[in-house]
Amino acid sequence: MDEEFYRIKRLPPYVLDVVNRLRSKKRAEGCDVIDFGMGNPDMPTPKHIVDKLIETVQNPRTHRYSSSRGIPGLRRAQAAYYERRFGVTLNPETEIIATLGSKEGLANLAQAITAPGDVIIVPNPTYPIHAFGFIICGGVIRNMPVVEPGEEFLRAVHRAIKHSVPKPIALVLNYPSNPTAHVADLDFYREVVDLAKKNDLILISDLAYSEIYFKGTAPPPSLLQVPGAKDVAVEFTSLSKTFAMPGWRMGFAVGNEKLISALTRIKSYLDYGAFTPIQVAATAALNGPEDCIQDIRNVYQGRRDVLVEAMGRAGWDIPAPPATMFAWAPIPEKFREHGALTFATLLLEHADVAVAPGVGFGEYGEGYVRVGLVENEQRVRQAAANVKRFMANADSILAEYERNTNVVTYAGSGAQEKGRAGQV
Repeated sequence: MDEEFYRIKRLPPYVLDVVNRLRSKKRAEGCDVIDFGMGNPDMPTPKHIVDKLIETVQNPRTHRYSSSRGIPGLRRAQAAYYERRFGVTLNPETEIIATLGSKEGLANLAQAITAPGDVIIVPNPTYPIHAFGFIICGGVIRNMPVVEPGEEFLRAVHRAIKHSVPKPIALVLNYPSNPTAHVADLDFYREVVDLAKKNDLILISDLAYSEIYFKGTAPPPSLLQVPGAKDVAVEFTSLSKTFAMPGWRMGFAVGNEKLISALTRIKSYLDYGAFTPIQVAATAALNGPEDCIQDIRNVYQGRRDVLVEAMGRAGWDIPAPPATMFAWAPIPEKFREHGALTFATLLLEHADVAVAPGVGFGEYGEGYVRVGLVENEQRVRQAAANVKRFMANADSILAEYERNTNVVTYAGSGAQEKGRAGQV
């Protein structure tokens, strides 16, 4: 058993592990690391949702196997949410399935629809499961450099279709986007649906950040608001960010009946669905008061505003994201030639601030880092103070880095220069 297994061989080393290991090491040494690296919501789940979980779990009958596709009341609640929020009518019996978070749903849909060698068009950079869910299944990814949604994006899709052999079967969309925070509008979605129908493409929309948007940004639409979109599209949503429920693992796939049926069949072999009390509490979340959603949104906006202002004063200009719980931040000029992974590593080593290098989301993420809005405003200001010292010492930090990574070694009469560690 010396060789790696086939599917494991298809997965590259996880770039973010470099930063994760260093973060763990520093914390073990007693360092106070301010962690913007992982998109892990830190706010408590609203009380009425927790109370419903506690109430339901007291009933022993809810401790039995649940329903893989989601209990009926939960599917009806998701249908009501889509009607209320997007004006989209869904059949809870045939067009909705509950998933163990959107990540599991995306991965299992990939299993349901992908044959070895099938080509899928995926934005790059993007949330890793958008690509690797298909790679694990033997699919082939046609990476499409991310641009703002619009005519340039559509031209890029046309090129990908034209130059892919075999012809692509699906296109992944993610707006508001993780990690870039780009937001799409309905005019863009209309063009995409038209393109998909003309080219026999399945559309897979990840709408996990639909409720995390900020002042000046219109509420992000659903792809399914486009008439006829259900003919070609399935859309994933999640309660993780909307209701601060990341560990509860509750999401949904909705849309095209054939795609939902395929996902339902795959899941029926793999799981019994989420714990029933979690499904009941999720139903209470979707049917309950919505002021908690605005409260969560306000917290993220406050953190975003402090981050942009404080880091700007520290010497690091970060564009204000219009949506999501992330900022997509260009690497400061002095560090650009060394790459995103090196910058993130040095920032953690010298400033005790953790961010996610953009190359962890695809090769076209080079030159950027993702900054999660997952620390409170006081911690954000503390991080900015650390970054200010880091930027003031940038020349000496880089000089030390270059001394340590450009070491001349001798083998016989020849000399070799070691490559720079951390470059990707």
